[in-house]
Amino acid sequence: MNATMRRRLFALTLVLTFALFVLAFRLAYVQLAIGPELAGRAEDSWRRNVLFQPKRGDIRDRSGIPLAYDVSTPTVVAIPAQIRDAEATADKLSRVLGMNKEDVLRQITLRTMSVYIRPGGRKIDPEKAKEVRNLGLPGIVVTEDSKRYYPFGSLAAHVLGIVGVDGGLTGIERHYDARLRGVAGSIAYLSDARGRKMPHTSETYTPPQDGLHLQLTIDKNIQAFVERELDQAVLEHKPKQAIAIAVDPTNGDVLAMASRPTFEPGRYADYPPEIYNRNLPIWMTYEPGSTFKIITLAAALEEKKVDLKNERFHDPGYVEVAGVRLHCWRKGGHGSQTFLEVIENSCNPGFVALGQRLGKETLFGYIRKFGFGQKTGIDLDGEENGILFPLSRVGPVELATTSFGQGVSVTPIQQVMAVSAAVNGGKLYRPRLAKAWIHPETGETVATNEPVFVRQVISGETSRQIREALENVVAHGTGRNAFVDGYRVGGKTGTAQKAVGGRYAADEHIVSFIGVAPANDPKIVVYVAIDDPEDLQFGGLVAAPVVRNILADALPYLGVEPDYAGQIPKKANPGVYEPPMVEVPDLIGATVDDILEDLNMNFRLARYGSGSTVVDQSPKAGTRVERGSTIRIFLADT
Repeated sequence: MNATMRRRLFALTLVLTFALFVLAFRLAYVQLAIGPELAGRAEDSWRRNVLFQPKRGDIRDRSGIPLAYDVSTPTVVAIPAQIRDAEATADKLSRVLGMNKEDVLRQITLRTMSVYIRPGGRKIDPEKAKEVRNLGLPGIVVTEDSKRYYPFGSLAAHVLGIVGVDGGLTGIERHYDARLRGVAGSIAYLSDARGRKMPHTSETYTPPQDGLHLQLTIDKNIQAFVERELDQAVLEHKPKQAIAIAVDPTNGDVLAMASRPTFEPGRYADYPPEIYNRNLPIWMTYEPGSTFKIITLAAALEEKKVDLKNERFHDPGYVEVAGVRLHCWRKGGHGSQTFLEVIENSCNPGFVALGQRLGKETLFGYIRKFGFGQKTGIDLDGEENGILFPLSRVGPVELATTSFGQGVSVTPIQQVMAVSAAVNGGKLYRPRLAKAWIHPETGETVATNEPVFVRQVISGETSRQIREALENVVAHGTGRNAFVDGYRVGGKTGTAQKAVGGRYAADEHIVSFIGVAPANDPKIVVYVAIDDPEDLQFGGLVAAPVVRNILADALPYLGVEPDYAGQIPKKANPGVYEPPMVEVPDLIGATVDDILEDLNMNFRLARYGSGSTVVDQSPKAGTRVERGSTIRIFLADT
């Protein structure tokens, strides 16, 4: 072998040796340095997951009574890649599920990792689930799904809201969806390129994390009182819509919130979307009418612009403002009266005078301090702001009309929170619905939503004077129909013309009443608004009795004792017959036949439930009511 050949052979050997060294280094690098990462990537590409949905958290009232909770139901899931004989599988599965074979076949042959068999395979009964499991079909899995259940039907429907396939859609269910829904679990397995499970490999089960339970400030019983009376008002007056809110004025807790028309959250698809999508107490805006006079009164008292008992005002039935005549509701006016009587009589010209004394900057400053023109921050989606005149557009007429509640636009929740501040010592609170979050396994409270104090609006002394004035409205003035014998109730009526097409409709009104009790130490504020009742168009005649009936049940339930000595006696309404007061008998345990014999003509009966024996009644035994009042009896078989 010559020298040239030896050099070439040596060079080739060097090249081959270097190449082998590089290859060995590369293999070592891949195996030792990045091998685990590559193995993980490969495993990820082979891994398939079958999801298991968590159980959604309960929604409970403030006493812990469940208002919405999940019920576990079996659901059939297909893993198409693992199905060996699609035709046979579809045939057997369709027989058990009561579905069309072709429909099942189409679903189980989809090019997807997994698929729910719809509709027959979703949320099936346990017997069907057992039949499916007994078929032993490869690629067919029975997993646990859940169905939302609302044990009280339509109770608090708009507050609770609805749940769809992807989670909460409205109400509390939507607002707190992230905490209520939990975290999905899964079964993970390794599969080949066709999706078939690899032999001799194990499955990894990750359990779902159930959602947290939510305790609301809503009281199930007060909510029931409110909805019962709202239903009765709708039945009697046939309005377009109706709204009611009850709050604890000491901390902003919403005790009840309802509107009509309503729906059942568990069957929301049976109702028009405009019913379940609109929570009227936070969404609807309208001119409040005379209930807004409480704000004007608060501002005038705080600014010391009026002496209620010692200063007099003459009402001729109208007031001229910048060439515009603004009328009082009473033709001919109220004549000479104290300003306390101006409030009792809901006299528009008297409140115009207060507005003029305050001036637009001061009055509108208080209106904004009370929370109008901005969202209250309630923990629900869809809240509206309401509308206030910008100061640049407020002239003498706008100032005058605003002082008695016309020309401004508010939401019911703004109205009830503002009045709560006016009577609770002057403290404005943010309305609160969510009270606490509870762990689904341990039952421990993991988080709380504390009451949120927004600001001090008026002094405690001004608030005391407002309470006293409102109590006089119920005892002596336009709010007589909210009088509850034995309880100190304050309140204010409202009758506002509706704006339709940019003009006020002469025969369409939103009538309302806001009640406070006990007037000397408020524990509850109730606001009711009725949109365009067919028969009567006055808040004192339509809305005040609704509030009275709610308070008559709510106050004893809240443990408030009657105060006959402290109550201002009800003043007779001249020219109007007022029936005598009679005591409600104890009807619990009696049969309907017995009651009909004993009650004679003192009371009317309204029956709820089925059965022959009375298990509950409203008002409670011993309550004094007007003769001819309705007693609601709740029947069951004992």
